[in-house]
Amino acid sequence: ILGRYFVGYWPSKITCILQIILTIGWGVISCIIAGQIFSAINGGGLSIAAGCVITALLIGAIATFGIACVHVVERYAWIALLLAILVLVGNSAPNYNTSASFVGESGTLAASRCSFFALTFANTIAICACSADFYVYYPTNTPKWLTFALTWTGVSSGTIICTIVGIAIATGVDSNPRWASAYEISSGALLLECYHGLGGFGSFCLVILALTSVTGNAPFSYSSALAIQVLGRYAKAVPRWVWCVVITIVELVCSVAGRNHLFRIFENFLPITSYWVVPWLTIGVEEHLIFHKLRGVPFDWTAWEDRGRLPIGAAALVAWLMGWVGAIIGMSQVWYTGPVALKVGGFGGDIGAWLAIAFAGVVFPPLRYVELRAVGR
Repeated sequence: ILGRYFVGYWPSKITCILQIILTIGWGVISCIIAGQIFSAINGGGLSIAAGCVITALLIGAIATFGIACVHVVERYAWIALLLAILVLVGNSAPNYNTSASFVGESGTLAASRCSFFALTFANTIAICACSADFYVYYPTNTPKWLTFALTWTGVSSGTIICTIVGIAIATGVDSNPRWASAYEISSGALLLECYHGLGGFGSFCLVILALTSVTGNAPFSYSSALAIQVLGRYAKAVPRWVWCVVITIVELVCSVAGRNHLFRIFENFLPITSYWVVPWLTIGVEEHLIFHKLRGVPFDWTAWEDRGRLPIGAAALVAWLMGWVGAIIGMSQVWYTGPVALKVGGFGGDIGAWLAIAFAGVVFPPLRYVELRAVGR
């Protein structure tokens, strides 16, 4: 709904479709990873496919019961996850190669760092496209700074902790043959090796890690159902829980059918999600600050479904597409590297998100000014 105020009624449908693809894609990846973990715990007795089914059904169940259920689960799930991660670090730390250093030219190092940061940023920034869905039951007098602080702290702390632990495990894979062999099997087998020596308690901690795929993706499946309803009056007429069931079926089928191949496809495809999110977010920030805050014009929240009162969206659509131009020339992915990205370090570093922000941020204000002068909304 917020997207309608930022980019207009019709362009917002495009971003809704992209959000749906994004959240379902990450859901599929999570089902596959959790399936690998469950299979590893069971020594291969439980197939990855069965683990995918279990994970998809749990994600769907939480999302179907709604935001109240999501809040209850998320309120406590992080505690168990943090303890499981601390146990993992304490048990596996002796295998980390803390003296590992980068070998290569400084330009290649810079390019690799740009690409790694872009990947981490893409995983994190995606939440901004649907985060408003999670605050609908907050009291209307909740301070804005508190909402921002809670969101920022939760997202950044989780990202930082998991990224650092992931890097530490990667150094172990590089220097420990047993870990390298486990990683060739699956991510789940590698995590099981990290708990090696702890017996049943280690397996229990690994189950907790697997279940984080559920708690981490249930909110997004819930949000995807709402995004589908925003697409039009016919989609809105279908109850949200029905769409949650449909999303669950899609994630279940895709994860089971593509557990051997689709994972790599999505792994290479989903990092580009930031390329559409960041210009959309840039337009939203500029719309709010420049054309509402500075002008003293509040948003008319009663117009959320009135196409005659919402922005036309021409300026936003052009700026958003220009953001894509910046992303394309600055992206560095497995399947394509843009001409500007090739200039980074002489090797190719991903700066697509930053060029997308720059292009959209420069183009939108003058076009929006002209649009307001011409049509008044």
